[in-house]
Amino acid sequence: MPQLNKLRTALPGEPGGNTAPPSSARLRTALTVFFALDGFLFAGWVVRIPAIKHQTGASAATLGLALLGVSAGAVVTMMLTGRLCRRFGSHPVTVVCGILLSLSIALPARTHSALALGLVLLAFGAAYGGMNVAMNSAAVDLVAAVRRPVMPSFHAAFSLGGMVGAGLGGLVAGGLSPATHLFVLTGVGLLVTVAAGPALLRIPAPGPASTADTAAVPRPAGRARRMVLLFGVIALCTAYGEGALADWGALHLEQDLHAHPGVAAAGYSLFALAMTAGRLSGTALLERLGQTRTLVTGGATAAAGMLLGSLAPTTWSALLGFAVTGLGLANIFPVAVGRAGELAGPGGVAAASTLGYGGMLLGPPAIGFLADWFSLPLALTTVALLAIAAAALGYGARNAAHA
Repeated sequence: MPQLNKLRTALPGEPGGNTAPPSSARLRTALTVFFALDGFLFAGWVVRIPAIKHQTGASAATLGLALLGVSAGAVVTMMLTGRLCRRFGSHPVTVVCGILLSLSIALPARTHSALALGLVLLAFGAAYGGMNVAMNSAAVDLVAAVRRPVMPSFHAAFSLGGMVGAGLGGLVAGGLSPATHLFVLTGVGLLVTVAAGPALLRIPAPGPASTADTAAVPRPAGRARRMVLLFGVIALCTAYGEGALADWGALHLEQDLHAHPGVAAAGYSLFALAMTAGRLSGTALLERLGQTRTLVTGGATAAAGMLLGSLAPTTWSALLGFAVTGLGLANIFPVAVGRAGELAGPGGVAAASTLGYGGMLLGPPAIGFLADWFSLPLALTTVALLAIAAAALGYGARNAAHA
């Protein structure tokens, strides 16, 4: 048990944080960097979607089909990443996926047709999906070892990276071509991976120790599986909103509200900023409100914000709606994944994460089809509907847990 005892010591920023061993502090810092890098690179891609849509001549429907390449690549990889993590460890897999994600982000800007875009997005989606499962698995091991609900802090790093990536993307949108911008992001991603990767490679994950308490508590297998599925669907509902705003938020502001490209790119940055703020306060919120009230309040807030963001007649009111949506969605995904882990250990985390990220990746193509059939603002209201569904399922999970 020495590895568990070493990691159980409080981490920096928590009570008694100054006593954390250097190895645990380095591990948490390295994981935080990879979460931030993931958000930074993903946001750098999404803010250039309007330009790449124009470059490829894609309609809303064909762009939605091309974006399905991200989903397909990610889903296939997510099914394999769990096995790779069990065989090689979640830390090495995270580093390898960080390299692949950095290399693949330059590819979309080199395409000139929707078909070519969809094919290269298969590679991008594979790297993105693999990195998300691997780094979440590593984070869950650490969170279980320290025995505090600190998972939102890792997801706050993802949101912070997204905010910075989208903000920089907005600043350079008028001066750099998508090809140059995304090529620079490849260099940044490789440098960050080389800098943070050695810490993960040197420190083993505390996986075996972190599952001891879960194994000690007997649970009905069928009921646990149903609850894991329930929390996976909650994660899917909220991740759908993240994916929709990431891929379609800037286009809505630019196309429907005639915002300047820089202002349109800032829309996702504002959404990511709100999510970052919500997740940075997530641990305190969970300790004060509990998981059920956090889920219900977050879903209701996100629904109200998205109705404003999608139907508002002005750019600034839509931006306000995006910010409110970010605050509402902030902690739903981390809570859902954490609860699935409590119920069924690492297998529950993997199942809920796969469902959740499936929502993030499958949502944008669905928005594309709905936008082509109806309109983009009306299509974005589905984010509000699924946020309400997440709140209702979160309340229902409390009743199911006591059944």
